[in-house]
Amino acid sequence: MSDRVRSQIDLFGAPRSDATESVAAAEHDTPLTAIAEALPAHLRLGTSSWAFPGWKGLVYAQRETATRLSRYGLPAYAQHPLLRTVGLDRTFYAPIEARVFAEYAAAVPEDFRFLVKAHAALTTSERQRSIGDATARNVFLDAEYAANEVIAPAVEGLGETLGVILFQFPPLGLPHRQLAAFPERLARFLSALPRGVPYAVEVRDAAVLSEAYGSALSEGGATHCYNVHPRMPDVLTQAAQLGAAVRAAGPVAVRWMLRTDQQYPSAKAAYAPFDQLVAPDPARRAQIAELLSMLEAEAHPVLVIANNKAEGSAPRTLIELARLLAGRSRRL
Repeated sequence: MSDRVRSQIDLFGAPRSDATESVAAAEHDTPLTAIAEALPAHLRLGTSSWAFPGWKGLVYAQRETATRLSRYGLPAYAQHPLLRTVGLDRTFYAPIEARVFAEYAAAVPEDFRFLVKAHAALTTSERQRSIGDATARNVFLDAEYAANEVIAPAVEGLGETLGVILFQFPPLGLPHRQLAAFPERLARFLSALPRGVPYAVEVRDAAVLSEAYGSALSEGGATHCYNVHPRMPDVLTQAAQLGAAVRAAGPVAVRWMLRTDQQYPSAKAAYAPFDQLVAPDPARRAQIAELLSMLEAEAHPVLVIANNKAEGSAPRTLIELARLLAGRSRRL
């Protein structure tokens, strides 16, 4: 296991609920609470994780260390009126046990939902196995490994708080001909997974967005994760290219990760400590709002996940998105 992966796992440890170690939630004004209450019940907004000391006054009452927030901050995070979902990035680096998932579930209200990233080894091809903490054996698109090591513990531990299991594929690094064959492999993988579990798929190759990819999702009982990323077309283009079938199987995930003119390292350096909207992106916000209006009309459960690298501060990004959505609702 690499040092980078080990540090990720150590940081995002299981939440603790010892009252003597609890983290206090920030207080929120009445207008923000009113905006949150006006949002559709099936729409849940959240962030990629919760352990950010710069969120003092936004999510947490006091400045805390990242380690303290990772272990004790989730209950306070879940008290924020807008934050009704969160991404579990820890599970991308290594699988976790059902008892750990159960500790996460016990730290949040029953109406809260988790977006669980599947282990990177499942979505990282053999030629890319240095990405993430891939297992010693090649388990790329291995349905048995997914079922036993990723899906079963999440289902058992999270219960009703499981929002969706996300299979996040990095750029596959394949020539166009091989990319064209990817949907067939994906279809076989998804079709072999346990049924009745919400799955979503995120890709970083625009060339994958094809009729064959859409068919693989709909036949495999998964939805497409609409994502804002420099390698992908905007979310409305994704929706137009793929059609409605890719969001029919269950909850729909929307992830706003990164400005189209940035990369993660440069964005992190420019935006830390993630307490301000350093680079507002109203064009992307409007596109996401339009997509959410479409999803609302179709009555889909939706999880919207914002990253600090999108505009500089994920909580502030979601506040502005919620204000835009509330304004649109009042005009209807």
